[in-house]
Amino acid sequence: MIIWMVIGMAVVTAVPRFLPALIVGFVTFPKWVDRWLNAIPYAALGALIFPGIMSVKPDAPQIGVIAGLVGIFLAWLNVHIIFVVFGAIASVFLMTL
Repeated sequence: MIIWMVIGMAVVTAVPRFLPALIVGFVTFPKWVDRWLNAIPYAALGALIFPGIMSVKPDAPQIGVIAGLVGIFLAWLNVHIIFVVFGAIASVFLMTL
């Protein structure tokens, strides 16, 4: 009985993941839908990063905001991603000394 439950849960989990991949190959979207779909990863990344920036130091959220701005500035200068991360970490470290 348990094996059928596990198989059922696997199918229920796999179908929503594979179905869009199969459908996208056959459907042509309008240009505005493609632009909207291309923006989703950036929106998801922002939704994951922003709460962390605001909670670096809960009693001083400006520290996280400044470190985020340092990271944005370094990324704008086309610095390698590891140095962007190190720059943001170093700015938090220096502000919390």
